[in-house]
Amino acid sequence: MTRFESQIKTIPHPASKVYGKLSDFDNFAEVIPRDKIKNWESLGDSCRFEVDGVGQVGLKIVDREENKTIKYTADGKVPFTFFLWIQLKEVVEGESKLKITLDADMNPMIKMVAKGPIEKFIGMLADGIAGHDY
Repeated sequence: MTRFESQIKTIPHPASKVYGKLSDFDNFAEVIPRDKIKNWESLGDSCRFEVDGVGQVGLKIVDREENKTIKYTADGKVPFTFFLWIQLKEVVEGESKLKITLDADMNPMIKMVAKGPIEKFIGMLADGIAGHDY
């Protein structure tokens, strides 16, 4: 497995509000910069969208730990399997920390091609979540 991690971001909102938004894809689209994705489609526990430089992405929620962790995996046709975790920690009342981790099972050729776009996507996602007004 190849691991990609975002920088730790500070969110000026309680973990419960952030978790509430991210644990249902019907709300999730609000935190992703709209200029970075196209063709958003949500079914509550799964979604599909296109990312410039990455292509079509499908995600589904496979595990939740209230106000702490949401675990996603690939949904649909993808060139490699992966798991994406969003970790939240409320450090003081009304302020949370965020970290995104993606573990991907890629062959060396796919890793070489996909590394840059995946790192860009994870950074964009972390920035979008941290900058959203909950």
